Amino acid sequence: MCMNRAALLILVVAALPWRVSAQAHQTDPIVGTWKVLSYIREDIPSGAKSDVMGAHPAGYINYGADGRMMVIIVGDRKKPVGPVATADEAKALISSLISYAGTYTVNSEAKTVTHHIDVSWDESRTGESFERTYRLVGDRLTLTTRPSKDPVTGKESVRTLIFEKVK
Repeated sequence: MCMNRAALLILVVAALPWRVSAQAHQTDPIVGTWKVLSYIREDIPSGAKSDVMGAHPAGYINYGADGRMMVIIVGDRKKPVGPVATADEAKALISSLISYAGTYTVNSEAKTVTHHIDVSWDESRTGESFERTYRLVGDRLTLTTRPSKDPVTGKESVRTLIFEKVK
């Protein structure tokens, strides 16, 4: 009888962090689906700014109450001419795409969110974690990367994304 109670206590304690983590995310202000409005790169040290995915990027980022996240952003794209993309069309389509999914953690004091990537369009990102600072103003969410190598250009830069809450 005492052994069963000990085993039950161990199971409850082992499950507790998972439950607390999921409950904590339910109150995170970033939970929900957000539509991308802009994606700007600022090169270091020149300070030159440019659109990462063209002037009119499209896409979404979703932060779930379960602690999972997904993002897909595309740039200006052309539909393939035929029913199947040619090699050049496929290359253009994949090079105008950023997409990954995984879990996330929020540090509300530091105003940071860290994406822990489980799967990605770019396999070099899978297994990595990327911290962004966040700012919420009304229905706008701004995510800013730390200075790092841009995945497209390879140059040191800071990337800033602005999203609007989907209602």
